[in-house]
Amino acid sequence: MRLPSFALATVLVSSAVFGVAAQTQQVRIRGSVERIEGQMLTVKTPDGVASVALAPNYAVGAIVRASMADIKKGSFIGVGARTSSGGELQAVQVVIFPEAMRGTGEGHRPWAVLPEATMTNATVAETVTQVGGGSVTLTYPGGEQRIAIPPEANIVMAAPAQASDLTAGAQVALTAQRQADGGLTTSRVTVARAGAQLPL
Repeated sequence: MRLPSFALATVLVSSAVFGVAAQTQQVRIRGSVERIEGQMLTVKTPDGVASVALAPNYAVGAIVRASMADIKKGSFIGVGARTSSGGELQAVQVVIFPEAMRGTGEGHRPWAVLPEATMTNATVAETVTQVGGGSVTLTYPGGEQRIAIPPEANIVMAAPAQASDLTAGAQVALTAQRQADGGLTTSRVTVARAGAQLPL
């Protein structure tokens, strides 16, 4: 039995936020579950079908839809953003991390998932809610960023999940490691609950 896990949505941003081991090629996979047979997960992606071997003690985490109201002062969040024509950072997505992940990947850096984008993992020092969106001020060791959160930004938060949630049609994302024989393997899978949009 696989234990429910909050090891979650950070999987989706780990290759950009936390760095990649040079000796291991990592492959980001997003799509819908086609089937799961034993320790083999088959995912239908925009580029075709990917078969991924699940590690013996693989973890499953979920993300659920959230809103500006769920971003509280003191929360630890990750914000993927792009710079507007006016020079303001505008959020593309916001991941609200569980308390157990506070400090993970903390800081402000380039985000390779999108061109000319940044990722900021930091603590919310202030929130401002406005009609049609809002903004947050984020602090981290050595810096601070103010980021606008427009209505179209994808805001999600972590939730527990288990292997039985990996049913046909479920939207999933994972980072797999390419093995020497060309096969793919992963130790974590993130599944989107109904109404939630997977982070990039």
